[in-house]
Amino acid sequence: MKLFGNISAEADRLSPLVLAFIGDTVYDLLTRGHIIAEGNAPVNTMHTKAKHIVNATAQSRTYFLIEPVLTEEELAVMKRGRNARSNTSAKNQSIVDYRRATGVEALFGWLYLKGEYGRIEELYRLGTEDIYEKEQQTP
Repeated sequence: MKLFGNISAEADRLSPLVLAFIGDTVYDLLTRGHIIAEGNAPVNTMHTKAKHIVNATAQSRTYFLIEPVLTEEELAVMKRGRNARSNTSAKNQSIVDYRRATGVEALFGWLYLKGEYGRIEELYRLGTEDIYEKEQQTP
């Protein structure tokens, strides 16, 4: 699927914050798709579930869960995102979690622009499966 012309060739040259900009949306879309796949529910309930997954603390946990399975190139992109200096910070989140989350988002953005959709899904499942398992155990 080519939505943006030949942007995949440019993905390696984009700043990590630009990669995180698109990666945040990719991560959010995956989360919303997963929640919708669970079945019809009130939108407010779905939004609340999404907020528990798409936040700096949860994405910081994802950072550690996916790190061991990343290629050298993927790890380099994630670390570039983590180390990028942003003029904004997360509300009610630690700066360390925020930076790790930015790394995860940068990786997801980079993979998206490269057209690596299967790899995105694989890493998303690995990085969030514990969250979804806990939700299913909660009455």
